[in-house]
Amino acid sequence: MRLPRIATLLGGLLLSRRGRGFAGRHAGKLAFATLAFEMWQRHQASRPGAAPTSSSGAKSRAKTRGRGHWSGRSRR
Repeated sequence: MRLPRIATLLGGLLLSRRGRGFAGRHAGKLAFATLAFEMWQRHQASRPGAAPTSSSGAKSRAKTRGRGHWSGRSRR
């Protein structure tokens, strides 16, 4: 089973001393943001006509489209 992206991000934050301090100071905000993100994902998935989220379909689609975000380099 794959871990959600938010869990991986929070796990990485807890590996360093400063990350643990940050997480301790902002625990309530992090918990609220995680809950809001999960609820948003459920809402998006329950919309009529929403495509099922499967990792294999997303990977094959991404390969055919190329890069979808700006890489920081201008085309000349």
